[in-house]
Amino acid sequence: MADFSPWPALAGGVLIGCAATVLLWVNGRIAGICGVLAGLLPPRSDWLWRTGFLGALLFTGLLAALVFPEAIGASPASLPWLAVAGLLVGVGTRLGNGCTSGHGVCGISRLSPRSIAATATFVGFGVLTVALVRTFGGLP
Repeated sequence: MADFSPWPALAGGVLIGCAATVLLWVNGRIAGICGVLAGLLPPRSDWLWRTGFLGALLFTGLLAALVFPEAIGASPASLPWLAVAGLLVGVGTRLGNGCTSGHGVCGISRLSPRSIAATATFVGFGVLTVALVRTFGGLP
C-alpha cells in the first residue's frame, strides 16, 4: 500500500452520504441501490425518481473517472469472474434484504441492529475473501 491516498475514498464517501441524505429528506426513501434498481423491474409509478437517482450515480462515476482517472483502476479479475461475482452479490442482496448502501450507509446511520449485523457479515466475508485470494494466489 505504498500509494495509499485516503482523499478519493473520503470524497466518494462524502458524496454517497450526501446522496443518501438528500434522497431521504426529499423522497423519504432509503438509498439502497439494489432496492432502487429492483424497483424499476417491473416499472412502477415511482420510476422517475429511481431513474434520476441511478442516472446521477452513473453520471457522477463517469465524471470522477474523467477527472481522476488514476483513482479508478482496472479490475485484476477477468470478465467471467466479474460476472460470477456480480451474480453472487445480487443473490446476496436479495437474501439479506438489502445491500451495502442500504444497510451499511443508511441502516447503520439509523442504528438498525439488522443493518449492523448485515454490514458486519458483508465486511467479514469481504475480509475472508481477500485472505483466501491472497493465500491461494489471486484470481485466474
